[in-house]
Amino acid sequence: MWSLAGAPFCAAEKGQLVPSEIKRYKDAATEFDVYRLTDPAHECRIPAYHARAIPRNGSFLIYSSDRSGTTQAYRMDLKNGQSRTLTEASDLVNDSLALAADERSICYLAGRSLYIANLGSLNAREVYRIEEGFEPGHGLGISEDGLYAALVEQKPGSSRLRLITMRNGNAATLVESSDPISDPMPRPKRAGMLYRRGPDELWLVNFDGAQNRKLRLAAGGLGSALWSADGRTILYLNFPATPHQLNNIRECTPDTNEEKFLADTSQFVVFNRNGDSSVFIGASGSKASPYLLLLVRSVKRELTLCEHRASDPRTAAPRFSPNSQRIFFQSDRDGKMAIYAMVVDRLVAETETQER
Repeated sequence: MWSLAGAPFCAAEKGQLVPSEIKRYKDAATEFDVYRLTDPAHECRIPAYHARAIPRNGSFLIYSSDRSGTTQAYRMDLKNGQSRTLTEASDLVNDSLALAADERSICYLAGRSLYIANLGSLNAREVYRIEEGFEPGHGLGISEDGLYAALVEQKPGSSRLRLITMRNGNAATLVESSDPISDPMPRPKRAGMLYRRGPDELWLVNFDGAQNRKLRLAAGGLGSALWSADGRTILYLNFPATPHQLNNIRECTPDTNEEKFLADTSQFVVFNRNGDSSVFIGASGSKASPYLLLLVRSVKRELTLCEHRASDPRTAAPRFSPNSQRIFFQSDRDGKMAIYAMVVDRLVAETETQER
């Protein structure tokens, strides 16, 4: 499945290969096999929870690491664990890294610029540069067809959501607000943009800037939020306003303004869905039970997978592979932030992956 050979590594240049750093161990709580994919002697991170990191065939993983002395993007072959350095960027922004729609390129922010880089040739093209007076905000979203990118620009007292045409770098402002804007997420199958406004609000706006509206959510705090694969609903984590209630997963349907409860959790602080939203994976914020858990939607039951033991459980960023047969997460349990994986094919049914 994975090569378990490890080797030391020193500074690399773009295109250089990195030997496998994979180590397998038995989880202390469940005895399930866990694979640590990267060496915790250096910092490694997977992309933001809503960004694409793995192609539909599940053959590789996009991630960032500072193993070369500066933070760069890497492509890991998930069959043998070998990684390839993809960039020689200055000031690469960790949470901006994303696999492009064609699965042959990556997108990322470095400094004030948005780049797209080919995974084969490694040639990078500057698509757009943030104008003076603004700085990059939090998050980068790539549309399902790869034609557009969305990013947040900010300056003291103001945030704006920008839609970038990837072909020519033309930019349009969709929203401006005195409240902080973050986490732009293009809507699958439709020309719409979900984004976070302030800490606990979700808003939806069309690509032409029309129909900008606040979505109806349950009272309380807002955790992870992401689109269903078909773009019909938004799945989100609710932190109840009433003390002693359990953190729960809910569903919002923007087109009908409906909102409903799906399941209570073992105090998830971050979560993600599988390919058809039938199973969720979450990281518990409990200090006594620092677990990564599966939650089956139909029966509202959980299964403990392993201990994540991240110092901040919100950074665990768990996710499924596109076919739902593996899970990935990150943790600083062994030193610096490292990437971990588990095979869950005996626990979760395989889901179809759409070919383009």
